[in-house]
Amino acid sequence: MNNTPSDYTRLQTKLAYQFNDGFLLSLALTHRSYSKNNNERLEFLGDALLNTTIAEYIFKRYPEEREGILSRLRASLVKGETLADIAREYSLSDYLIMGEGELKSGGFRRDSILADVVEAIIGAIFVDASMQESQAFILRLFKDRLENLSIDKYLKDPKTRLQEILQAKQLPLPQYTIEDIQGESHDQAFTISCETKLHPKKMMATASTRRQAEKIAASKILDFIEKKYVR
Repeated sequence: MNNTPSDYTRLQTKLAYQFNDGFLLSLALTHRSYSKNNNERLEFLGDALLNTTIAEYIFKRYPEEREGILSRLRASLVKGETLADIAREYSLSDYLIMGEGELKSGGFRRDSILADVVEAIIGAIFVDASMQESQAFILRLFKDRLENLSIDKYLKDPKTRLQEILQAKQLPLPQYTIEDIQGESHDQAFTISCETKLHPKKMMATASTRRQAEKIAASKILDFIEKKYVR
């Protein structure tokens, strides 16, 4: 850690990318605790490139799937936990440039910091070369994960998926409540609310059956959870 640009030969070999401007790689590895001139702007750029590249890949690979499934597939790949794992695979913590306090507190092991560095390197390659180079780099980073991508778990009923997420977090199961029933017995509309510990308020949905309304309400909760808790 706190390396100089001359130390990056091995890293660039690991990344399979040789920077034209070595300063950009150094900047991508610089945490804000070390300098005002840090990797935050590159991380912002890399985040956008990563999401676009993965979205395009999934869009082309699954031409028949609906938007909700595509969004969940993308979220599973670009979330902070996955990026931190990639950072560890490339030993990026060995190259981080950080302030002394952040180093002592173990910042070089923190998922959020490691994830940001991966995105910053993606942004740095874009600035150093082109969008094509940055996209090729992203696809190399995610090669194994993309090849092993499974859509099966995302085809589960949204109520089942929501229940599994809550159970994994050791939280109470969702509460479904009938808020209103309109219409005659042969043509009714059910308004259902879904409430969980991971959402600040009830989510409402209306459908021709109670079960369908519950599914829609659960889907709304899932969308919120993925946006808030998944990168």
